Amino acid sequence: MPHVDAVATHNLTKHYGRQPALRELNLRVPTGRLFGFLGPNGAGKTTTLRILLGLLRATGGQAEVLGRDAWRHGPAVRREIGYLPGDIRLWDWLTGRQTLAFLHAARGGHDATEMLRLVQRFDLNLDRRVRDYSRGMKQKLGLIAALMQRPQLLILDEPTVALDPLMREVLYTELRQAVAAGRTVLFSSHTLAEVEQLCDEVAILKDGRLVEHERIAVLRTRAVRHVEIGFHSATPSPPPPPEGLKILEAAAGHWRGTWTGPVEHLLAWLVQSSVSDVTIAPPDLDELFLAYYADRGDRS
Repeated sequence: MPHVDAVATHNLTKHYGRQPALRELNLRVPTGRLFGFLGPNGAGKTTTLRILLGLLRATGGQAEVLGRDAWRHGPAVRREIGYLPGDIRLWDWLTGRQTLAFLHAARGGHDATEMLRLVQRFDLNLDRRVRDYSRGMKQKLGLIAALMQRPQLLILDEPTVALDPLMREVLYTELRQAVAAGRTVLFSSHTLAEVEQLCDEVAILKDGRLVEHERIAVLRTRAVRHVEIGFHSATPSPPPPPEGLKILEAAAGHWRGTWTGPVEHLLAWLVQSSVSDVTIAPPDLDELFLAYYADRGDRS
């Protein structure tokens, strides 16, 4: 049986009037991945997600979800998806319990064990009306609704908005467990740190164009590390620095700079350099991502 990606787009394009929102987007999300979809506000992330859900028709190209055309087979595709929109809107006059009961029945009304487990995990009071919920409580209700049917694909648009740190960790654990069970998570965000912490792979969108699609582990090898090096005062000058080491400040016996590339190359040079002390910071993906936002999209 051929492998089917959870999401595959082919030259996907969307215009609102004359304004392009997506420009020939080619995106592939393998099954069983925790996939980050990253970009600044207005990059086209939400437009892409709505096309994948069959809620918005593309101007050109094609979007396939779980092996089916997202527009032509929209109802069948949506049965396999758990979705949290970025601007979640619920029925204010219902209680949390009534909201989940309605959504559970709409999905077939089968075993409610997972729903009840998630209510406990997210520590949500179901007996208040939604109109009386805080923003964080509404977000938790939306997450429970998205997760409770154990969908094959989770599409989450800015899911950690308004969650406190404890609830963010609960969500991260639930998403990792979903992926461990063979399901797929497409996680849209503009927050760099949580994508780095959570996701296996990331696509970066800017101005409707895909400017990067890579595994986080590979991006870390490209990211800048801040480095400080101390040298023994009685030893001769160190050999010429390797390519990838940028010296920002050189005082007597002390260098401060940045390193880009495999860290083992830097370590090999340090061994030959009579080093008395060294600090190598973790790779800084923030700087790498911000460089994509500022530059790469303009050259695409």
